[in-house]
Amino acid sequence: MSARAEQKMRTRRALMDAALRQLSADRGFGSLSLREVAREAGIAPTSFYRHFAELDELGLALVDEGGVALRQLMRQARKRIARNGSAINTSVETFMEYLTDNANLFRLLLRERTGLSKQFRTAIQAEIDHFVTELADDLNRFGEDQGKPLSDPRLVAEAMVTLVFNQGAEALDATPKEKEILKAKLKTELRMVLIGAQMMAREAQRQQARKN
Repeated sequence: MSARAEQKMRTRRALMDAALRQLSADRGFGSLSLREVAREAGIAPTSFYRHFAELDELGLALVDEGGVALRQLMRQARKRIARNGSAINTSVETFMEYLTDNANLFRLLLRERTGLSKQFRTAIQAEIDHFVTELADDLNRFGEDQGKPLSDPRLVAEAMVTLVFNQGAEALDATPKEKEILKAKLKTELRMVLIGAQMMAREAQRQQARKN
């Protein structure tokens, strides 16, 4: 890669980081201006257009990055589970670490998931669908390996992702003590969903056996 191309990549990254730094519990992406993002990144506003056609294009790049980070999170959790064996405990702990390192990126996904921009909503939903699909595959494989099949792994994955996003939103600005309470609550909720899906699958098997 040429020095010019590397510099362009660094500037693009600086713009994305500048936008993320300006997000907070009180400020969403829609309130940012191109001028202030460029100033925060240390470039002239006119130079912004060498990297993004508009501010929304930068936002969509961040959404894509958020989706990649979530899938990387899942793969990291999968490796830890292989070592530690506790799927729910390990997954929740890994997710909370992700929140600590990517708070504003997660804020962006949360806010724009139900925001005014259809373009953002569609992009975020696509990323969540990828995440749900990967989780459903993991849950299905986990159930088969443990001899505890699940009733509708896709629906279980969707319920789990909803719980994780909801508790993640609460954890963003929580104190360390509050985060521990939220983690314990989330682990319990996820276990309830998992056990319920296992029981439903067993009941369906019993009903099928009676018919045969």
